[in-house]
Amino acid sequence: MLNEKMDLIDIEVQLFLEGIYLRYGYDFRNYSRAHIKRRVTNRLGLAGLDNLSELQHLVLTDETYFKSILKDFSINVTEMFRDPEFFEFLRNDVIPVLKSYPKLNIWHAGCSTGEEVYSMAILLKEEGLYDRCQIYATDFNVDVLNEAKEGIYPLEVIKDYTSNFIRAGGKESFSEYYIAKYDSIILNQSLKSNIIFAEHNLVTDQVFNQMHLIICRNVLIYFNNELQTKVFELFSNSLRPRGFMCLGTKESIKGNDISNAFETYESNLKVYRKAR
Repeated sequence: MLNEKMDLIDIEVQLFLEGIYLRYGYDFRNYSRAHIKRRVTNRLGLAGLDNLSELQHLVLTDETYFKSILKDFSINVTEMFRDPEFFEFLRNDVIPVLKSYPKLNIWHAGCSTGEEVYSMAILLKEEGLYDRCQIYATDFNVDVLNEAKEGIYPLEVIKDYTSNFIRAGGKESFSEYYIAKYDSIILNQSLKSNIIFAEHNLVTDQVFNQMHLIICRNVLIYFNNELQTKVFELFSNSLRPRGFMCLGTKESIKGNDISNAFETYESNLKVYRKAR
């Protein structure tokens, strides 16, 4: 009886995702089903609805309400210099390789509210590379992209961000990169000069050509194997020969059909390099 109930729930979720795809063009059908179920269950509780059919009707008939669902499904857990050892490795082991190129293209895929993008901008400034870089920061969620463009974050996070920056090998005082105003920190405008924030969906949109470095951390853990393979192919086609791809520490290309296209550059931090 339990298995039958679980099967019914899976069918309802699949129909819900199919409806969103057909109505709005956003494709969550190959997201981790456990992730989707958690978000849907939470939304049912917030909306005071009894079942998924009621939620589906509301989502398909009210585009404004659909935007709240879009926010539910996006992954927005981030911070500046998140996993400091990763940024320290970039500084010491990847940036020296990138310095050999006259111009650099960097893609932050699934950039959320932009904290890690600005972290990279600071790192590049300190290494004297920012002026010859173009950073593309993308996400499918327009609301979080707008937050990223603002570069304004709560003052309460500054202690943690400063600690991360120091542990990542920061050279200047972190206070050089922002001003404090009221209850917020406002990042320097100079950090934004070479960043293009753009809407892009990893599931449905096309490649970014000739990237030297792609950073997509802690996004693919929410995708199933089929979708992960599709995204890895997208990244491979977007990278120039010998370009770098950086994933989250819980993500890996091991066992994936695309694994032969990459060499492991640092196994613990999940930094890979395109084979050719």
